[in-house]
Amino acid sequence: MRADRVFAYGAAAGLVADLLLGDPRRGHPVAVFGRAAGAVEKALWRDHRGWGALHTTVCAGGAVALGAVAQRAVRPSRTASVALTAAATWAVVGGTSLAHEARVIGRALEAGDVEGARARLPHLCGRDPQALDADGVARAVVESVAENTSDAVVGALVWGALAGVPGLLGFRAVNTLDAMVGHRSERYRRYGWASARLDDLAGWPGARLTAVLAAVAGSDPRGAVRAWRADAAKHPSPNAGPVEASFAGALGVRLGGSLSYGGRVEHRPVLHQAGRAVAAHDIERAVRLSRRVGLLALGVGVAARALVTKKGRTS
Repeated sequence: MRADRVFAYGAAAGLVADLLLGDPRRGHPVAVFGRAAGAVEKALWRDHRGWGALHTTVCAGGAVALGAVAQRAVRPSRTASVALTAAATWAVVGGTSLAHEARVIGRALEAGDVEGARARLPHLCGRDPQALDADGVARAVVESVAENTSDAVVGALVWGALAGVPGLLGFRAVNTLDAMVGHRSERYRRYGWASARLDDLAGWPGARLTAVLAAVAGSDPRGAVRAWRADAAKHPSPNAGPVEASFAGALGVRLGGSLSYGGRVEHRPVLHQAGRAVAAHDIERAVRLSRRVGLLALGVGVAARALVTKKGRTS
């Protein structure tokens, strides 16, 4: 079976598995990788960029190598190849868990249970929930849905389309390392530098595709494009900026502004100034937009994989 068909059938099956099963409560492959990466960190940590780069190489490189070995081992069997791609896709995407957590918080806000929504927010993002009112919680959820649509769905499909199972596993490994050591704390300012930069590079194509698809699938395509062009570059993250700005324009809301992480307050620029304040009901709208973007990304990924395969056959 051609590689493009393996990816098409496998990725579609993996997304269906995610939709039906979500993430396992125990033994999730990403959690297993996280524990392994933590063990590598214990052995290698030094307050030095070079040691951090070695940590990134060992962990991300190991994931890519594992994917390459597994993909080569099942290549003679079409059924096994599709099954491996499906399992890898299911393991690395997180659209259903993202939607579930967002909706739980949205229902709490709509019921007036702000404390319950605050208590649940850490399941979705790293904001300080006690510093947020109801509208602030809703805004944090919509921003997290937007960013994680790229990180947990579209980016993985992009790399799966380009590089098969090694691409799927490698992208999730890089994204997980960034979450673990890529932040600017005193411990990781140098050690996590390589993971953070590699995550920026790996996330670049998926973030732009997510922004494009949000504009296509949203209720205000022109507003999404205008917000992207006007405000994305103001965001401190080169990849979250386009995604959040496009989602803001597509949904007709304002994102950005002041937020707090670990007691540290950040004042971020407002994205889509013409939009209204985020309300609780916008969480469901954001989740539905995220779902549409994920399905469109699958179609784009299948087409891209077919193009890569065609070029390989004619070269």
